[in-house]
Amino acid sequence: MKSLRVATCQFAVDGQIEHNRRWVLKQIAEAAARQAEVVHFSECALSGYAGVDMEGIAALDWEALVAATQDVMAAAKEHKVWVLLGSTHRLDDQHKPHNCVYVISPQGKIVNRYDKRFCTGADGKSPTLDLCHYSPGDRFVTFKVRGITCGIAICYDYRFPELFRGYHQLGVNVLFQSFHNARKTVVADPKYNIWKQIVPATMQCRAAENHFWVSANNSTARPSCWGSFAVRPDGLIVGQLQRHRPGILVTDMTLDPACFDAPALWRQNAMSGRLHSGTPLNHPRSQDVTALPG
Repeated sequence: MKSLRVATCQFAVDGQIEHNRRWVLKQIAEAAARQAEVVHFSECALSGYAGVDMEGIAALDWEALVAATQDVMAAAKEHKVWVLLGSTHRLDDQHKPHNCVYVISPQGKIVNRYDKRFCTGADGKSPTLDLCHYSPGDRFVTFKVRGITCGIAICYDYRFPELFRGYHQLGVNVLFQSFHNARKTVVADPKYNIWKQIVPATMQCRAAENHFWVSANNSTARPSCWGSFAVRPDGLIVGQLQRHRPGILVTDMTLDPACFDAPALWRQNAMSGRLHSGTPLNHPRSQDVTALPG
């Protein structure tokens, strides 16, 4: 059976690129020492997250970010691992950048980039919402590691099952979901902390309904709502790190055909719009919805 050893990494991302760079390089080395093949980092792990870790994009030092990215590329080559690097991708002075994940090969090359498709916010005016700082992307991104098809999504994308159905149609076996801490202005209220429950539960659902593995990580900066985790294709969380503590979760993501797949028989029918199983009857009593039972 094909298998992929994944390192799901977490640390306290902040607005200082040098701080983030040190953690990324340290965790790449540790993950490689544990024989990981793919090293997965959280949303904006290298650049910091505008509106949360820093006031806005104007505070981002692009030259420092380019240099740090090159260091990460060199580390991927040195350790011969794939690196999925959460960061920020500049467009030009007239357009907001992308909130992205770079796909860096074991040859130390950027071979693709996923841009967050569903950025939070509606009017783009709130300093704590994505559209104030970032431009949304518009495409799926897949890549292959030893014949295993992988896909990428970022944070708020998880609320839209259509994206994950799209990845299923593209043959994805392992989905890498990069999160950042939920908004501090909301989660600071201990009476309302829905993300603590809803994020893992939603990712379990996304895994089970599409029958792929999920690596989901998060920044550990306080207040963090959940620790990074991995989900099996049947929806079971098979490992989770502690909140507020840096760490690496290493998971052997094996493509086991015996792993339970509840909707397998009817998934393709449902995806094509045939929203039932078996053969519906053309029977008068089936059509009469006001009739008595017998």
